[in-house]
Amino acid sequence: MRSGVIAQKVGMTRIFTDQGEHVPVTVLKIDGCQVVAHRTEAQNGYNAVQLGIGRAKVKNVPKAERERFARAEVEPKLKLAEFRVEATNLIPVGAEITADHFVAGQFVDATGTTTGKGFAGPMKRWNFGGLRATHGVSLSHRSHGSTGNRQDPGKTFKNKKMAGHLGVERVTTLNLKVVQTDVDRGLVLVQGAVPGKAGGWIYLRDAIKRPLHKDAPVPGKFRAPSKANGSANGEAAPAAAEESKES
Repeated sequence: MRSGVIAQKVGMTRIFTDQGEHVPVTVLKIDGCQVVAHRTEAQNGYNAVQLGIGRAKVKNVPKAERERFARAEVEPKLKLAEFRVEATNLIPVGAEITADHFVAGQFVDATGTTTGKGFAGPMKRWNFGGLRATHGVSLSHRSHGSTGNRQDPGKTFKNKKMAGHLGVERVTTLNLKVVQTDVDRGLVLVQGAVPGKAGGWIYLRDAIKRPLHKDAPVPGKFRAPSKANGSANGEAAPAAAEESKES
């Protein structure tokens, strides 16, 4: 089990195949998605990585959270989320996950918050057929009609499909195919629609009902945290640099 990522929905567009067919895709942007902390079996009872994305204003971050980000040596993040992983697939703290964490052709699951539509009637909310256009129906053609109860039990049961608030629900869309990735711009293009509006946060993970793609990197694709005496990819600095520092 690999870690997922937090992405931001940019919008929808389409791309063309070599055969001239157009494929509708949703553009997801992964920018500055870093590992903030680990959850281990010994300390927490499960294995997971905590990811953060987006830059939060320091004045809006509580002191305890600022200290936690400082220990991880990452900037305060706007959005945090945990992804369960196997113990062998923990990504180092401070590492930044890149767009090539996913490969073209693999299937992913996308979780987001649907667009809010406010108060909606039963025809829009539940696809009811409405009442008849004549034969005594007046001014209530789009209503839901009877709620189905008389003296016994004398009440309307909970969760009855009626008019009410529509949208702003956590929804997961399964088995979306990754069409293309752009590492330089941090973009992942998935086929089809993803729940949520443009600018919303999306949790992207490997599909749980499909086998992992053979080319998918394990534990993932990421940029290792840079060190004061190391290079950008986390490798040790050359010996010559150490000698010059001592001299």
